[in-house]
Amino acid sequence: MEATLKDLKTRRSIRSYKPEQIKEEELGKILEAGTYAPTGMGKQSPKIVVVQDKETRDLLSRLNAKYFPTQTDGDPFYGAPTVLVVLASKERPTCVEDGTLVMGNLMNAAHAVGVGSCWIHRAREVFDSPEGKELLRNWGIEGDYIGVGHCILGYPEGEIPEPKPRKDDYIVYVR
Repeated sequence: MEATLKDLKTRRSIRSYKPEQIKEEELGKILEAGTYAPTGMGKQSPKIVVVQDKETRDLLSRLNAKYFPTQTDGDPFYGAPTVLVVLASKERPTCVEDGTLVMGNLMNAAHAVGVGSCWIHRAREVFDSPEGKELLRNWGIEGDYIGVGHCILGYPEGEIPEPKPRKDDYIVYVR
C-alpha cells in the first residue's frame, strides 16, 4: 500500500522524452492497469488505441496541433514515441468519466514501471474531425466514440520535476 501511495504522490507529467520505444512488458502492464479502471455500471465503455507506428503517431501530432492555436511549432506530444488514444462510447452517459479514470490508471501505472507520461488534451476535437473519424474507420472502430485523451508514454529525458506543495484549502471537512 505504501508503494502505491508513494507512486501517486511522485508521478509527474513529463514533457521531454528519449526517442527509444518503451519495452513491451512495460506497455503490457500499463495497458492492463488501464483496463481495470472503474467504469459506470461496469460497462467498460472505453477503448485504448496503442499508436507506436511513427507515421501514425506524427499524423496524430499534426492533427492535435491544429486544435492548439497558441502552439505555432513543435510537437504537442513532446517527442514521446508511444501515444495511447483513449476513446469512450457516447452511448454511455458516463463516457467522459470512464475515459478519465482509464487515463489516470494509465499514467499512474506508467510511473510505477518507470515510464514517463502526460495527458494531452484535444482528443475530442481530433476524433470529432473528418480526419479523426477516418482514422477510427481505418482502425476498425465502429460506433459513436468521443476522444477523451492522448496518454503519451516514453522514457523521460532529463530530470523529473518535483511535486509542488499542495494548497492549504485542498480538503474541506464537513463533520
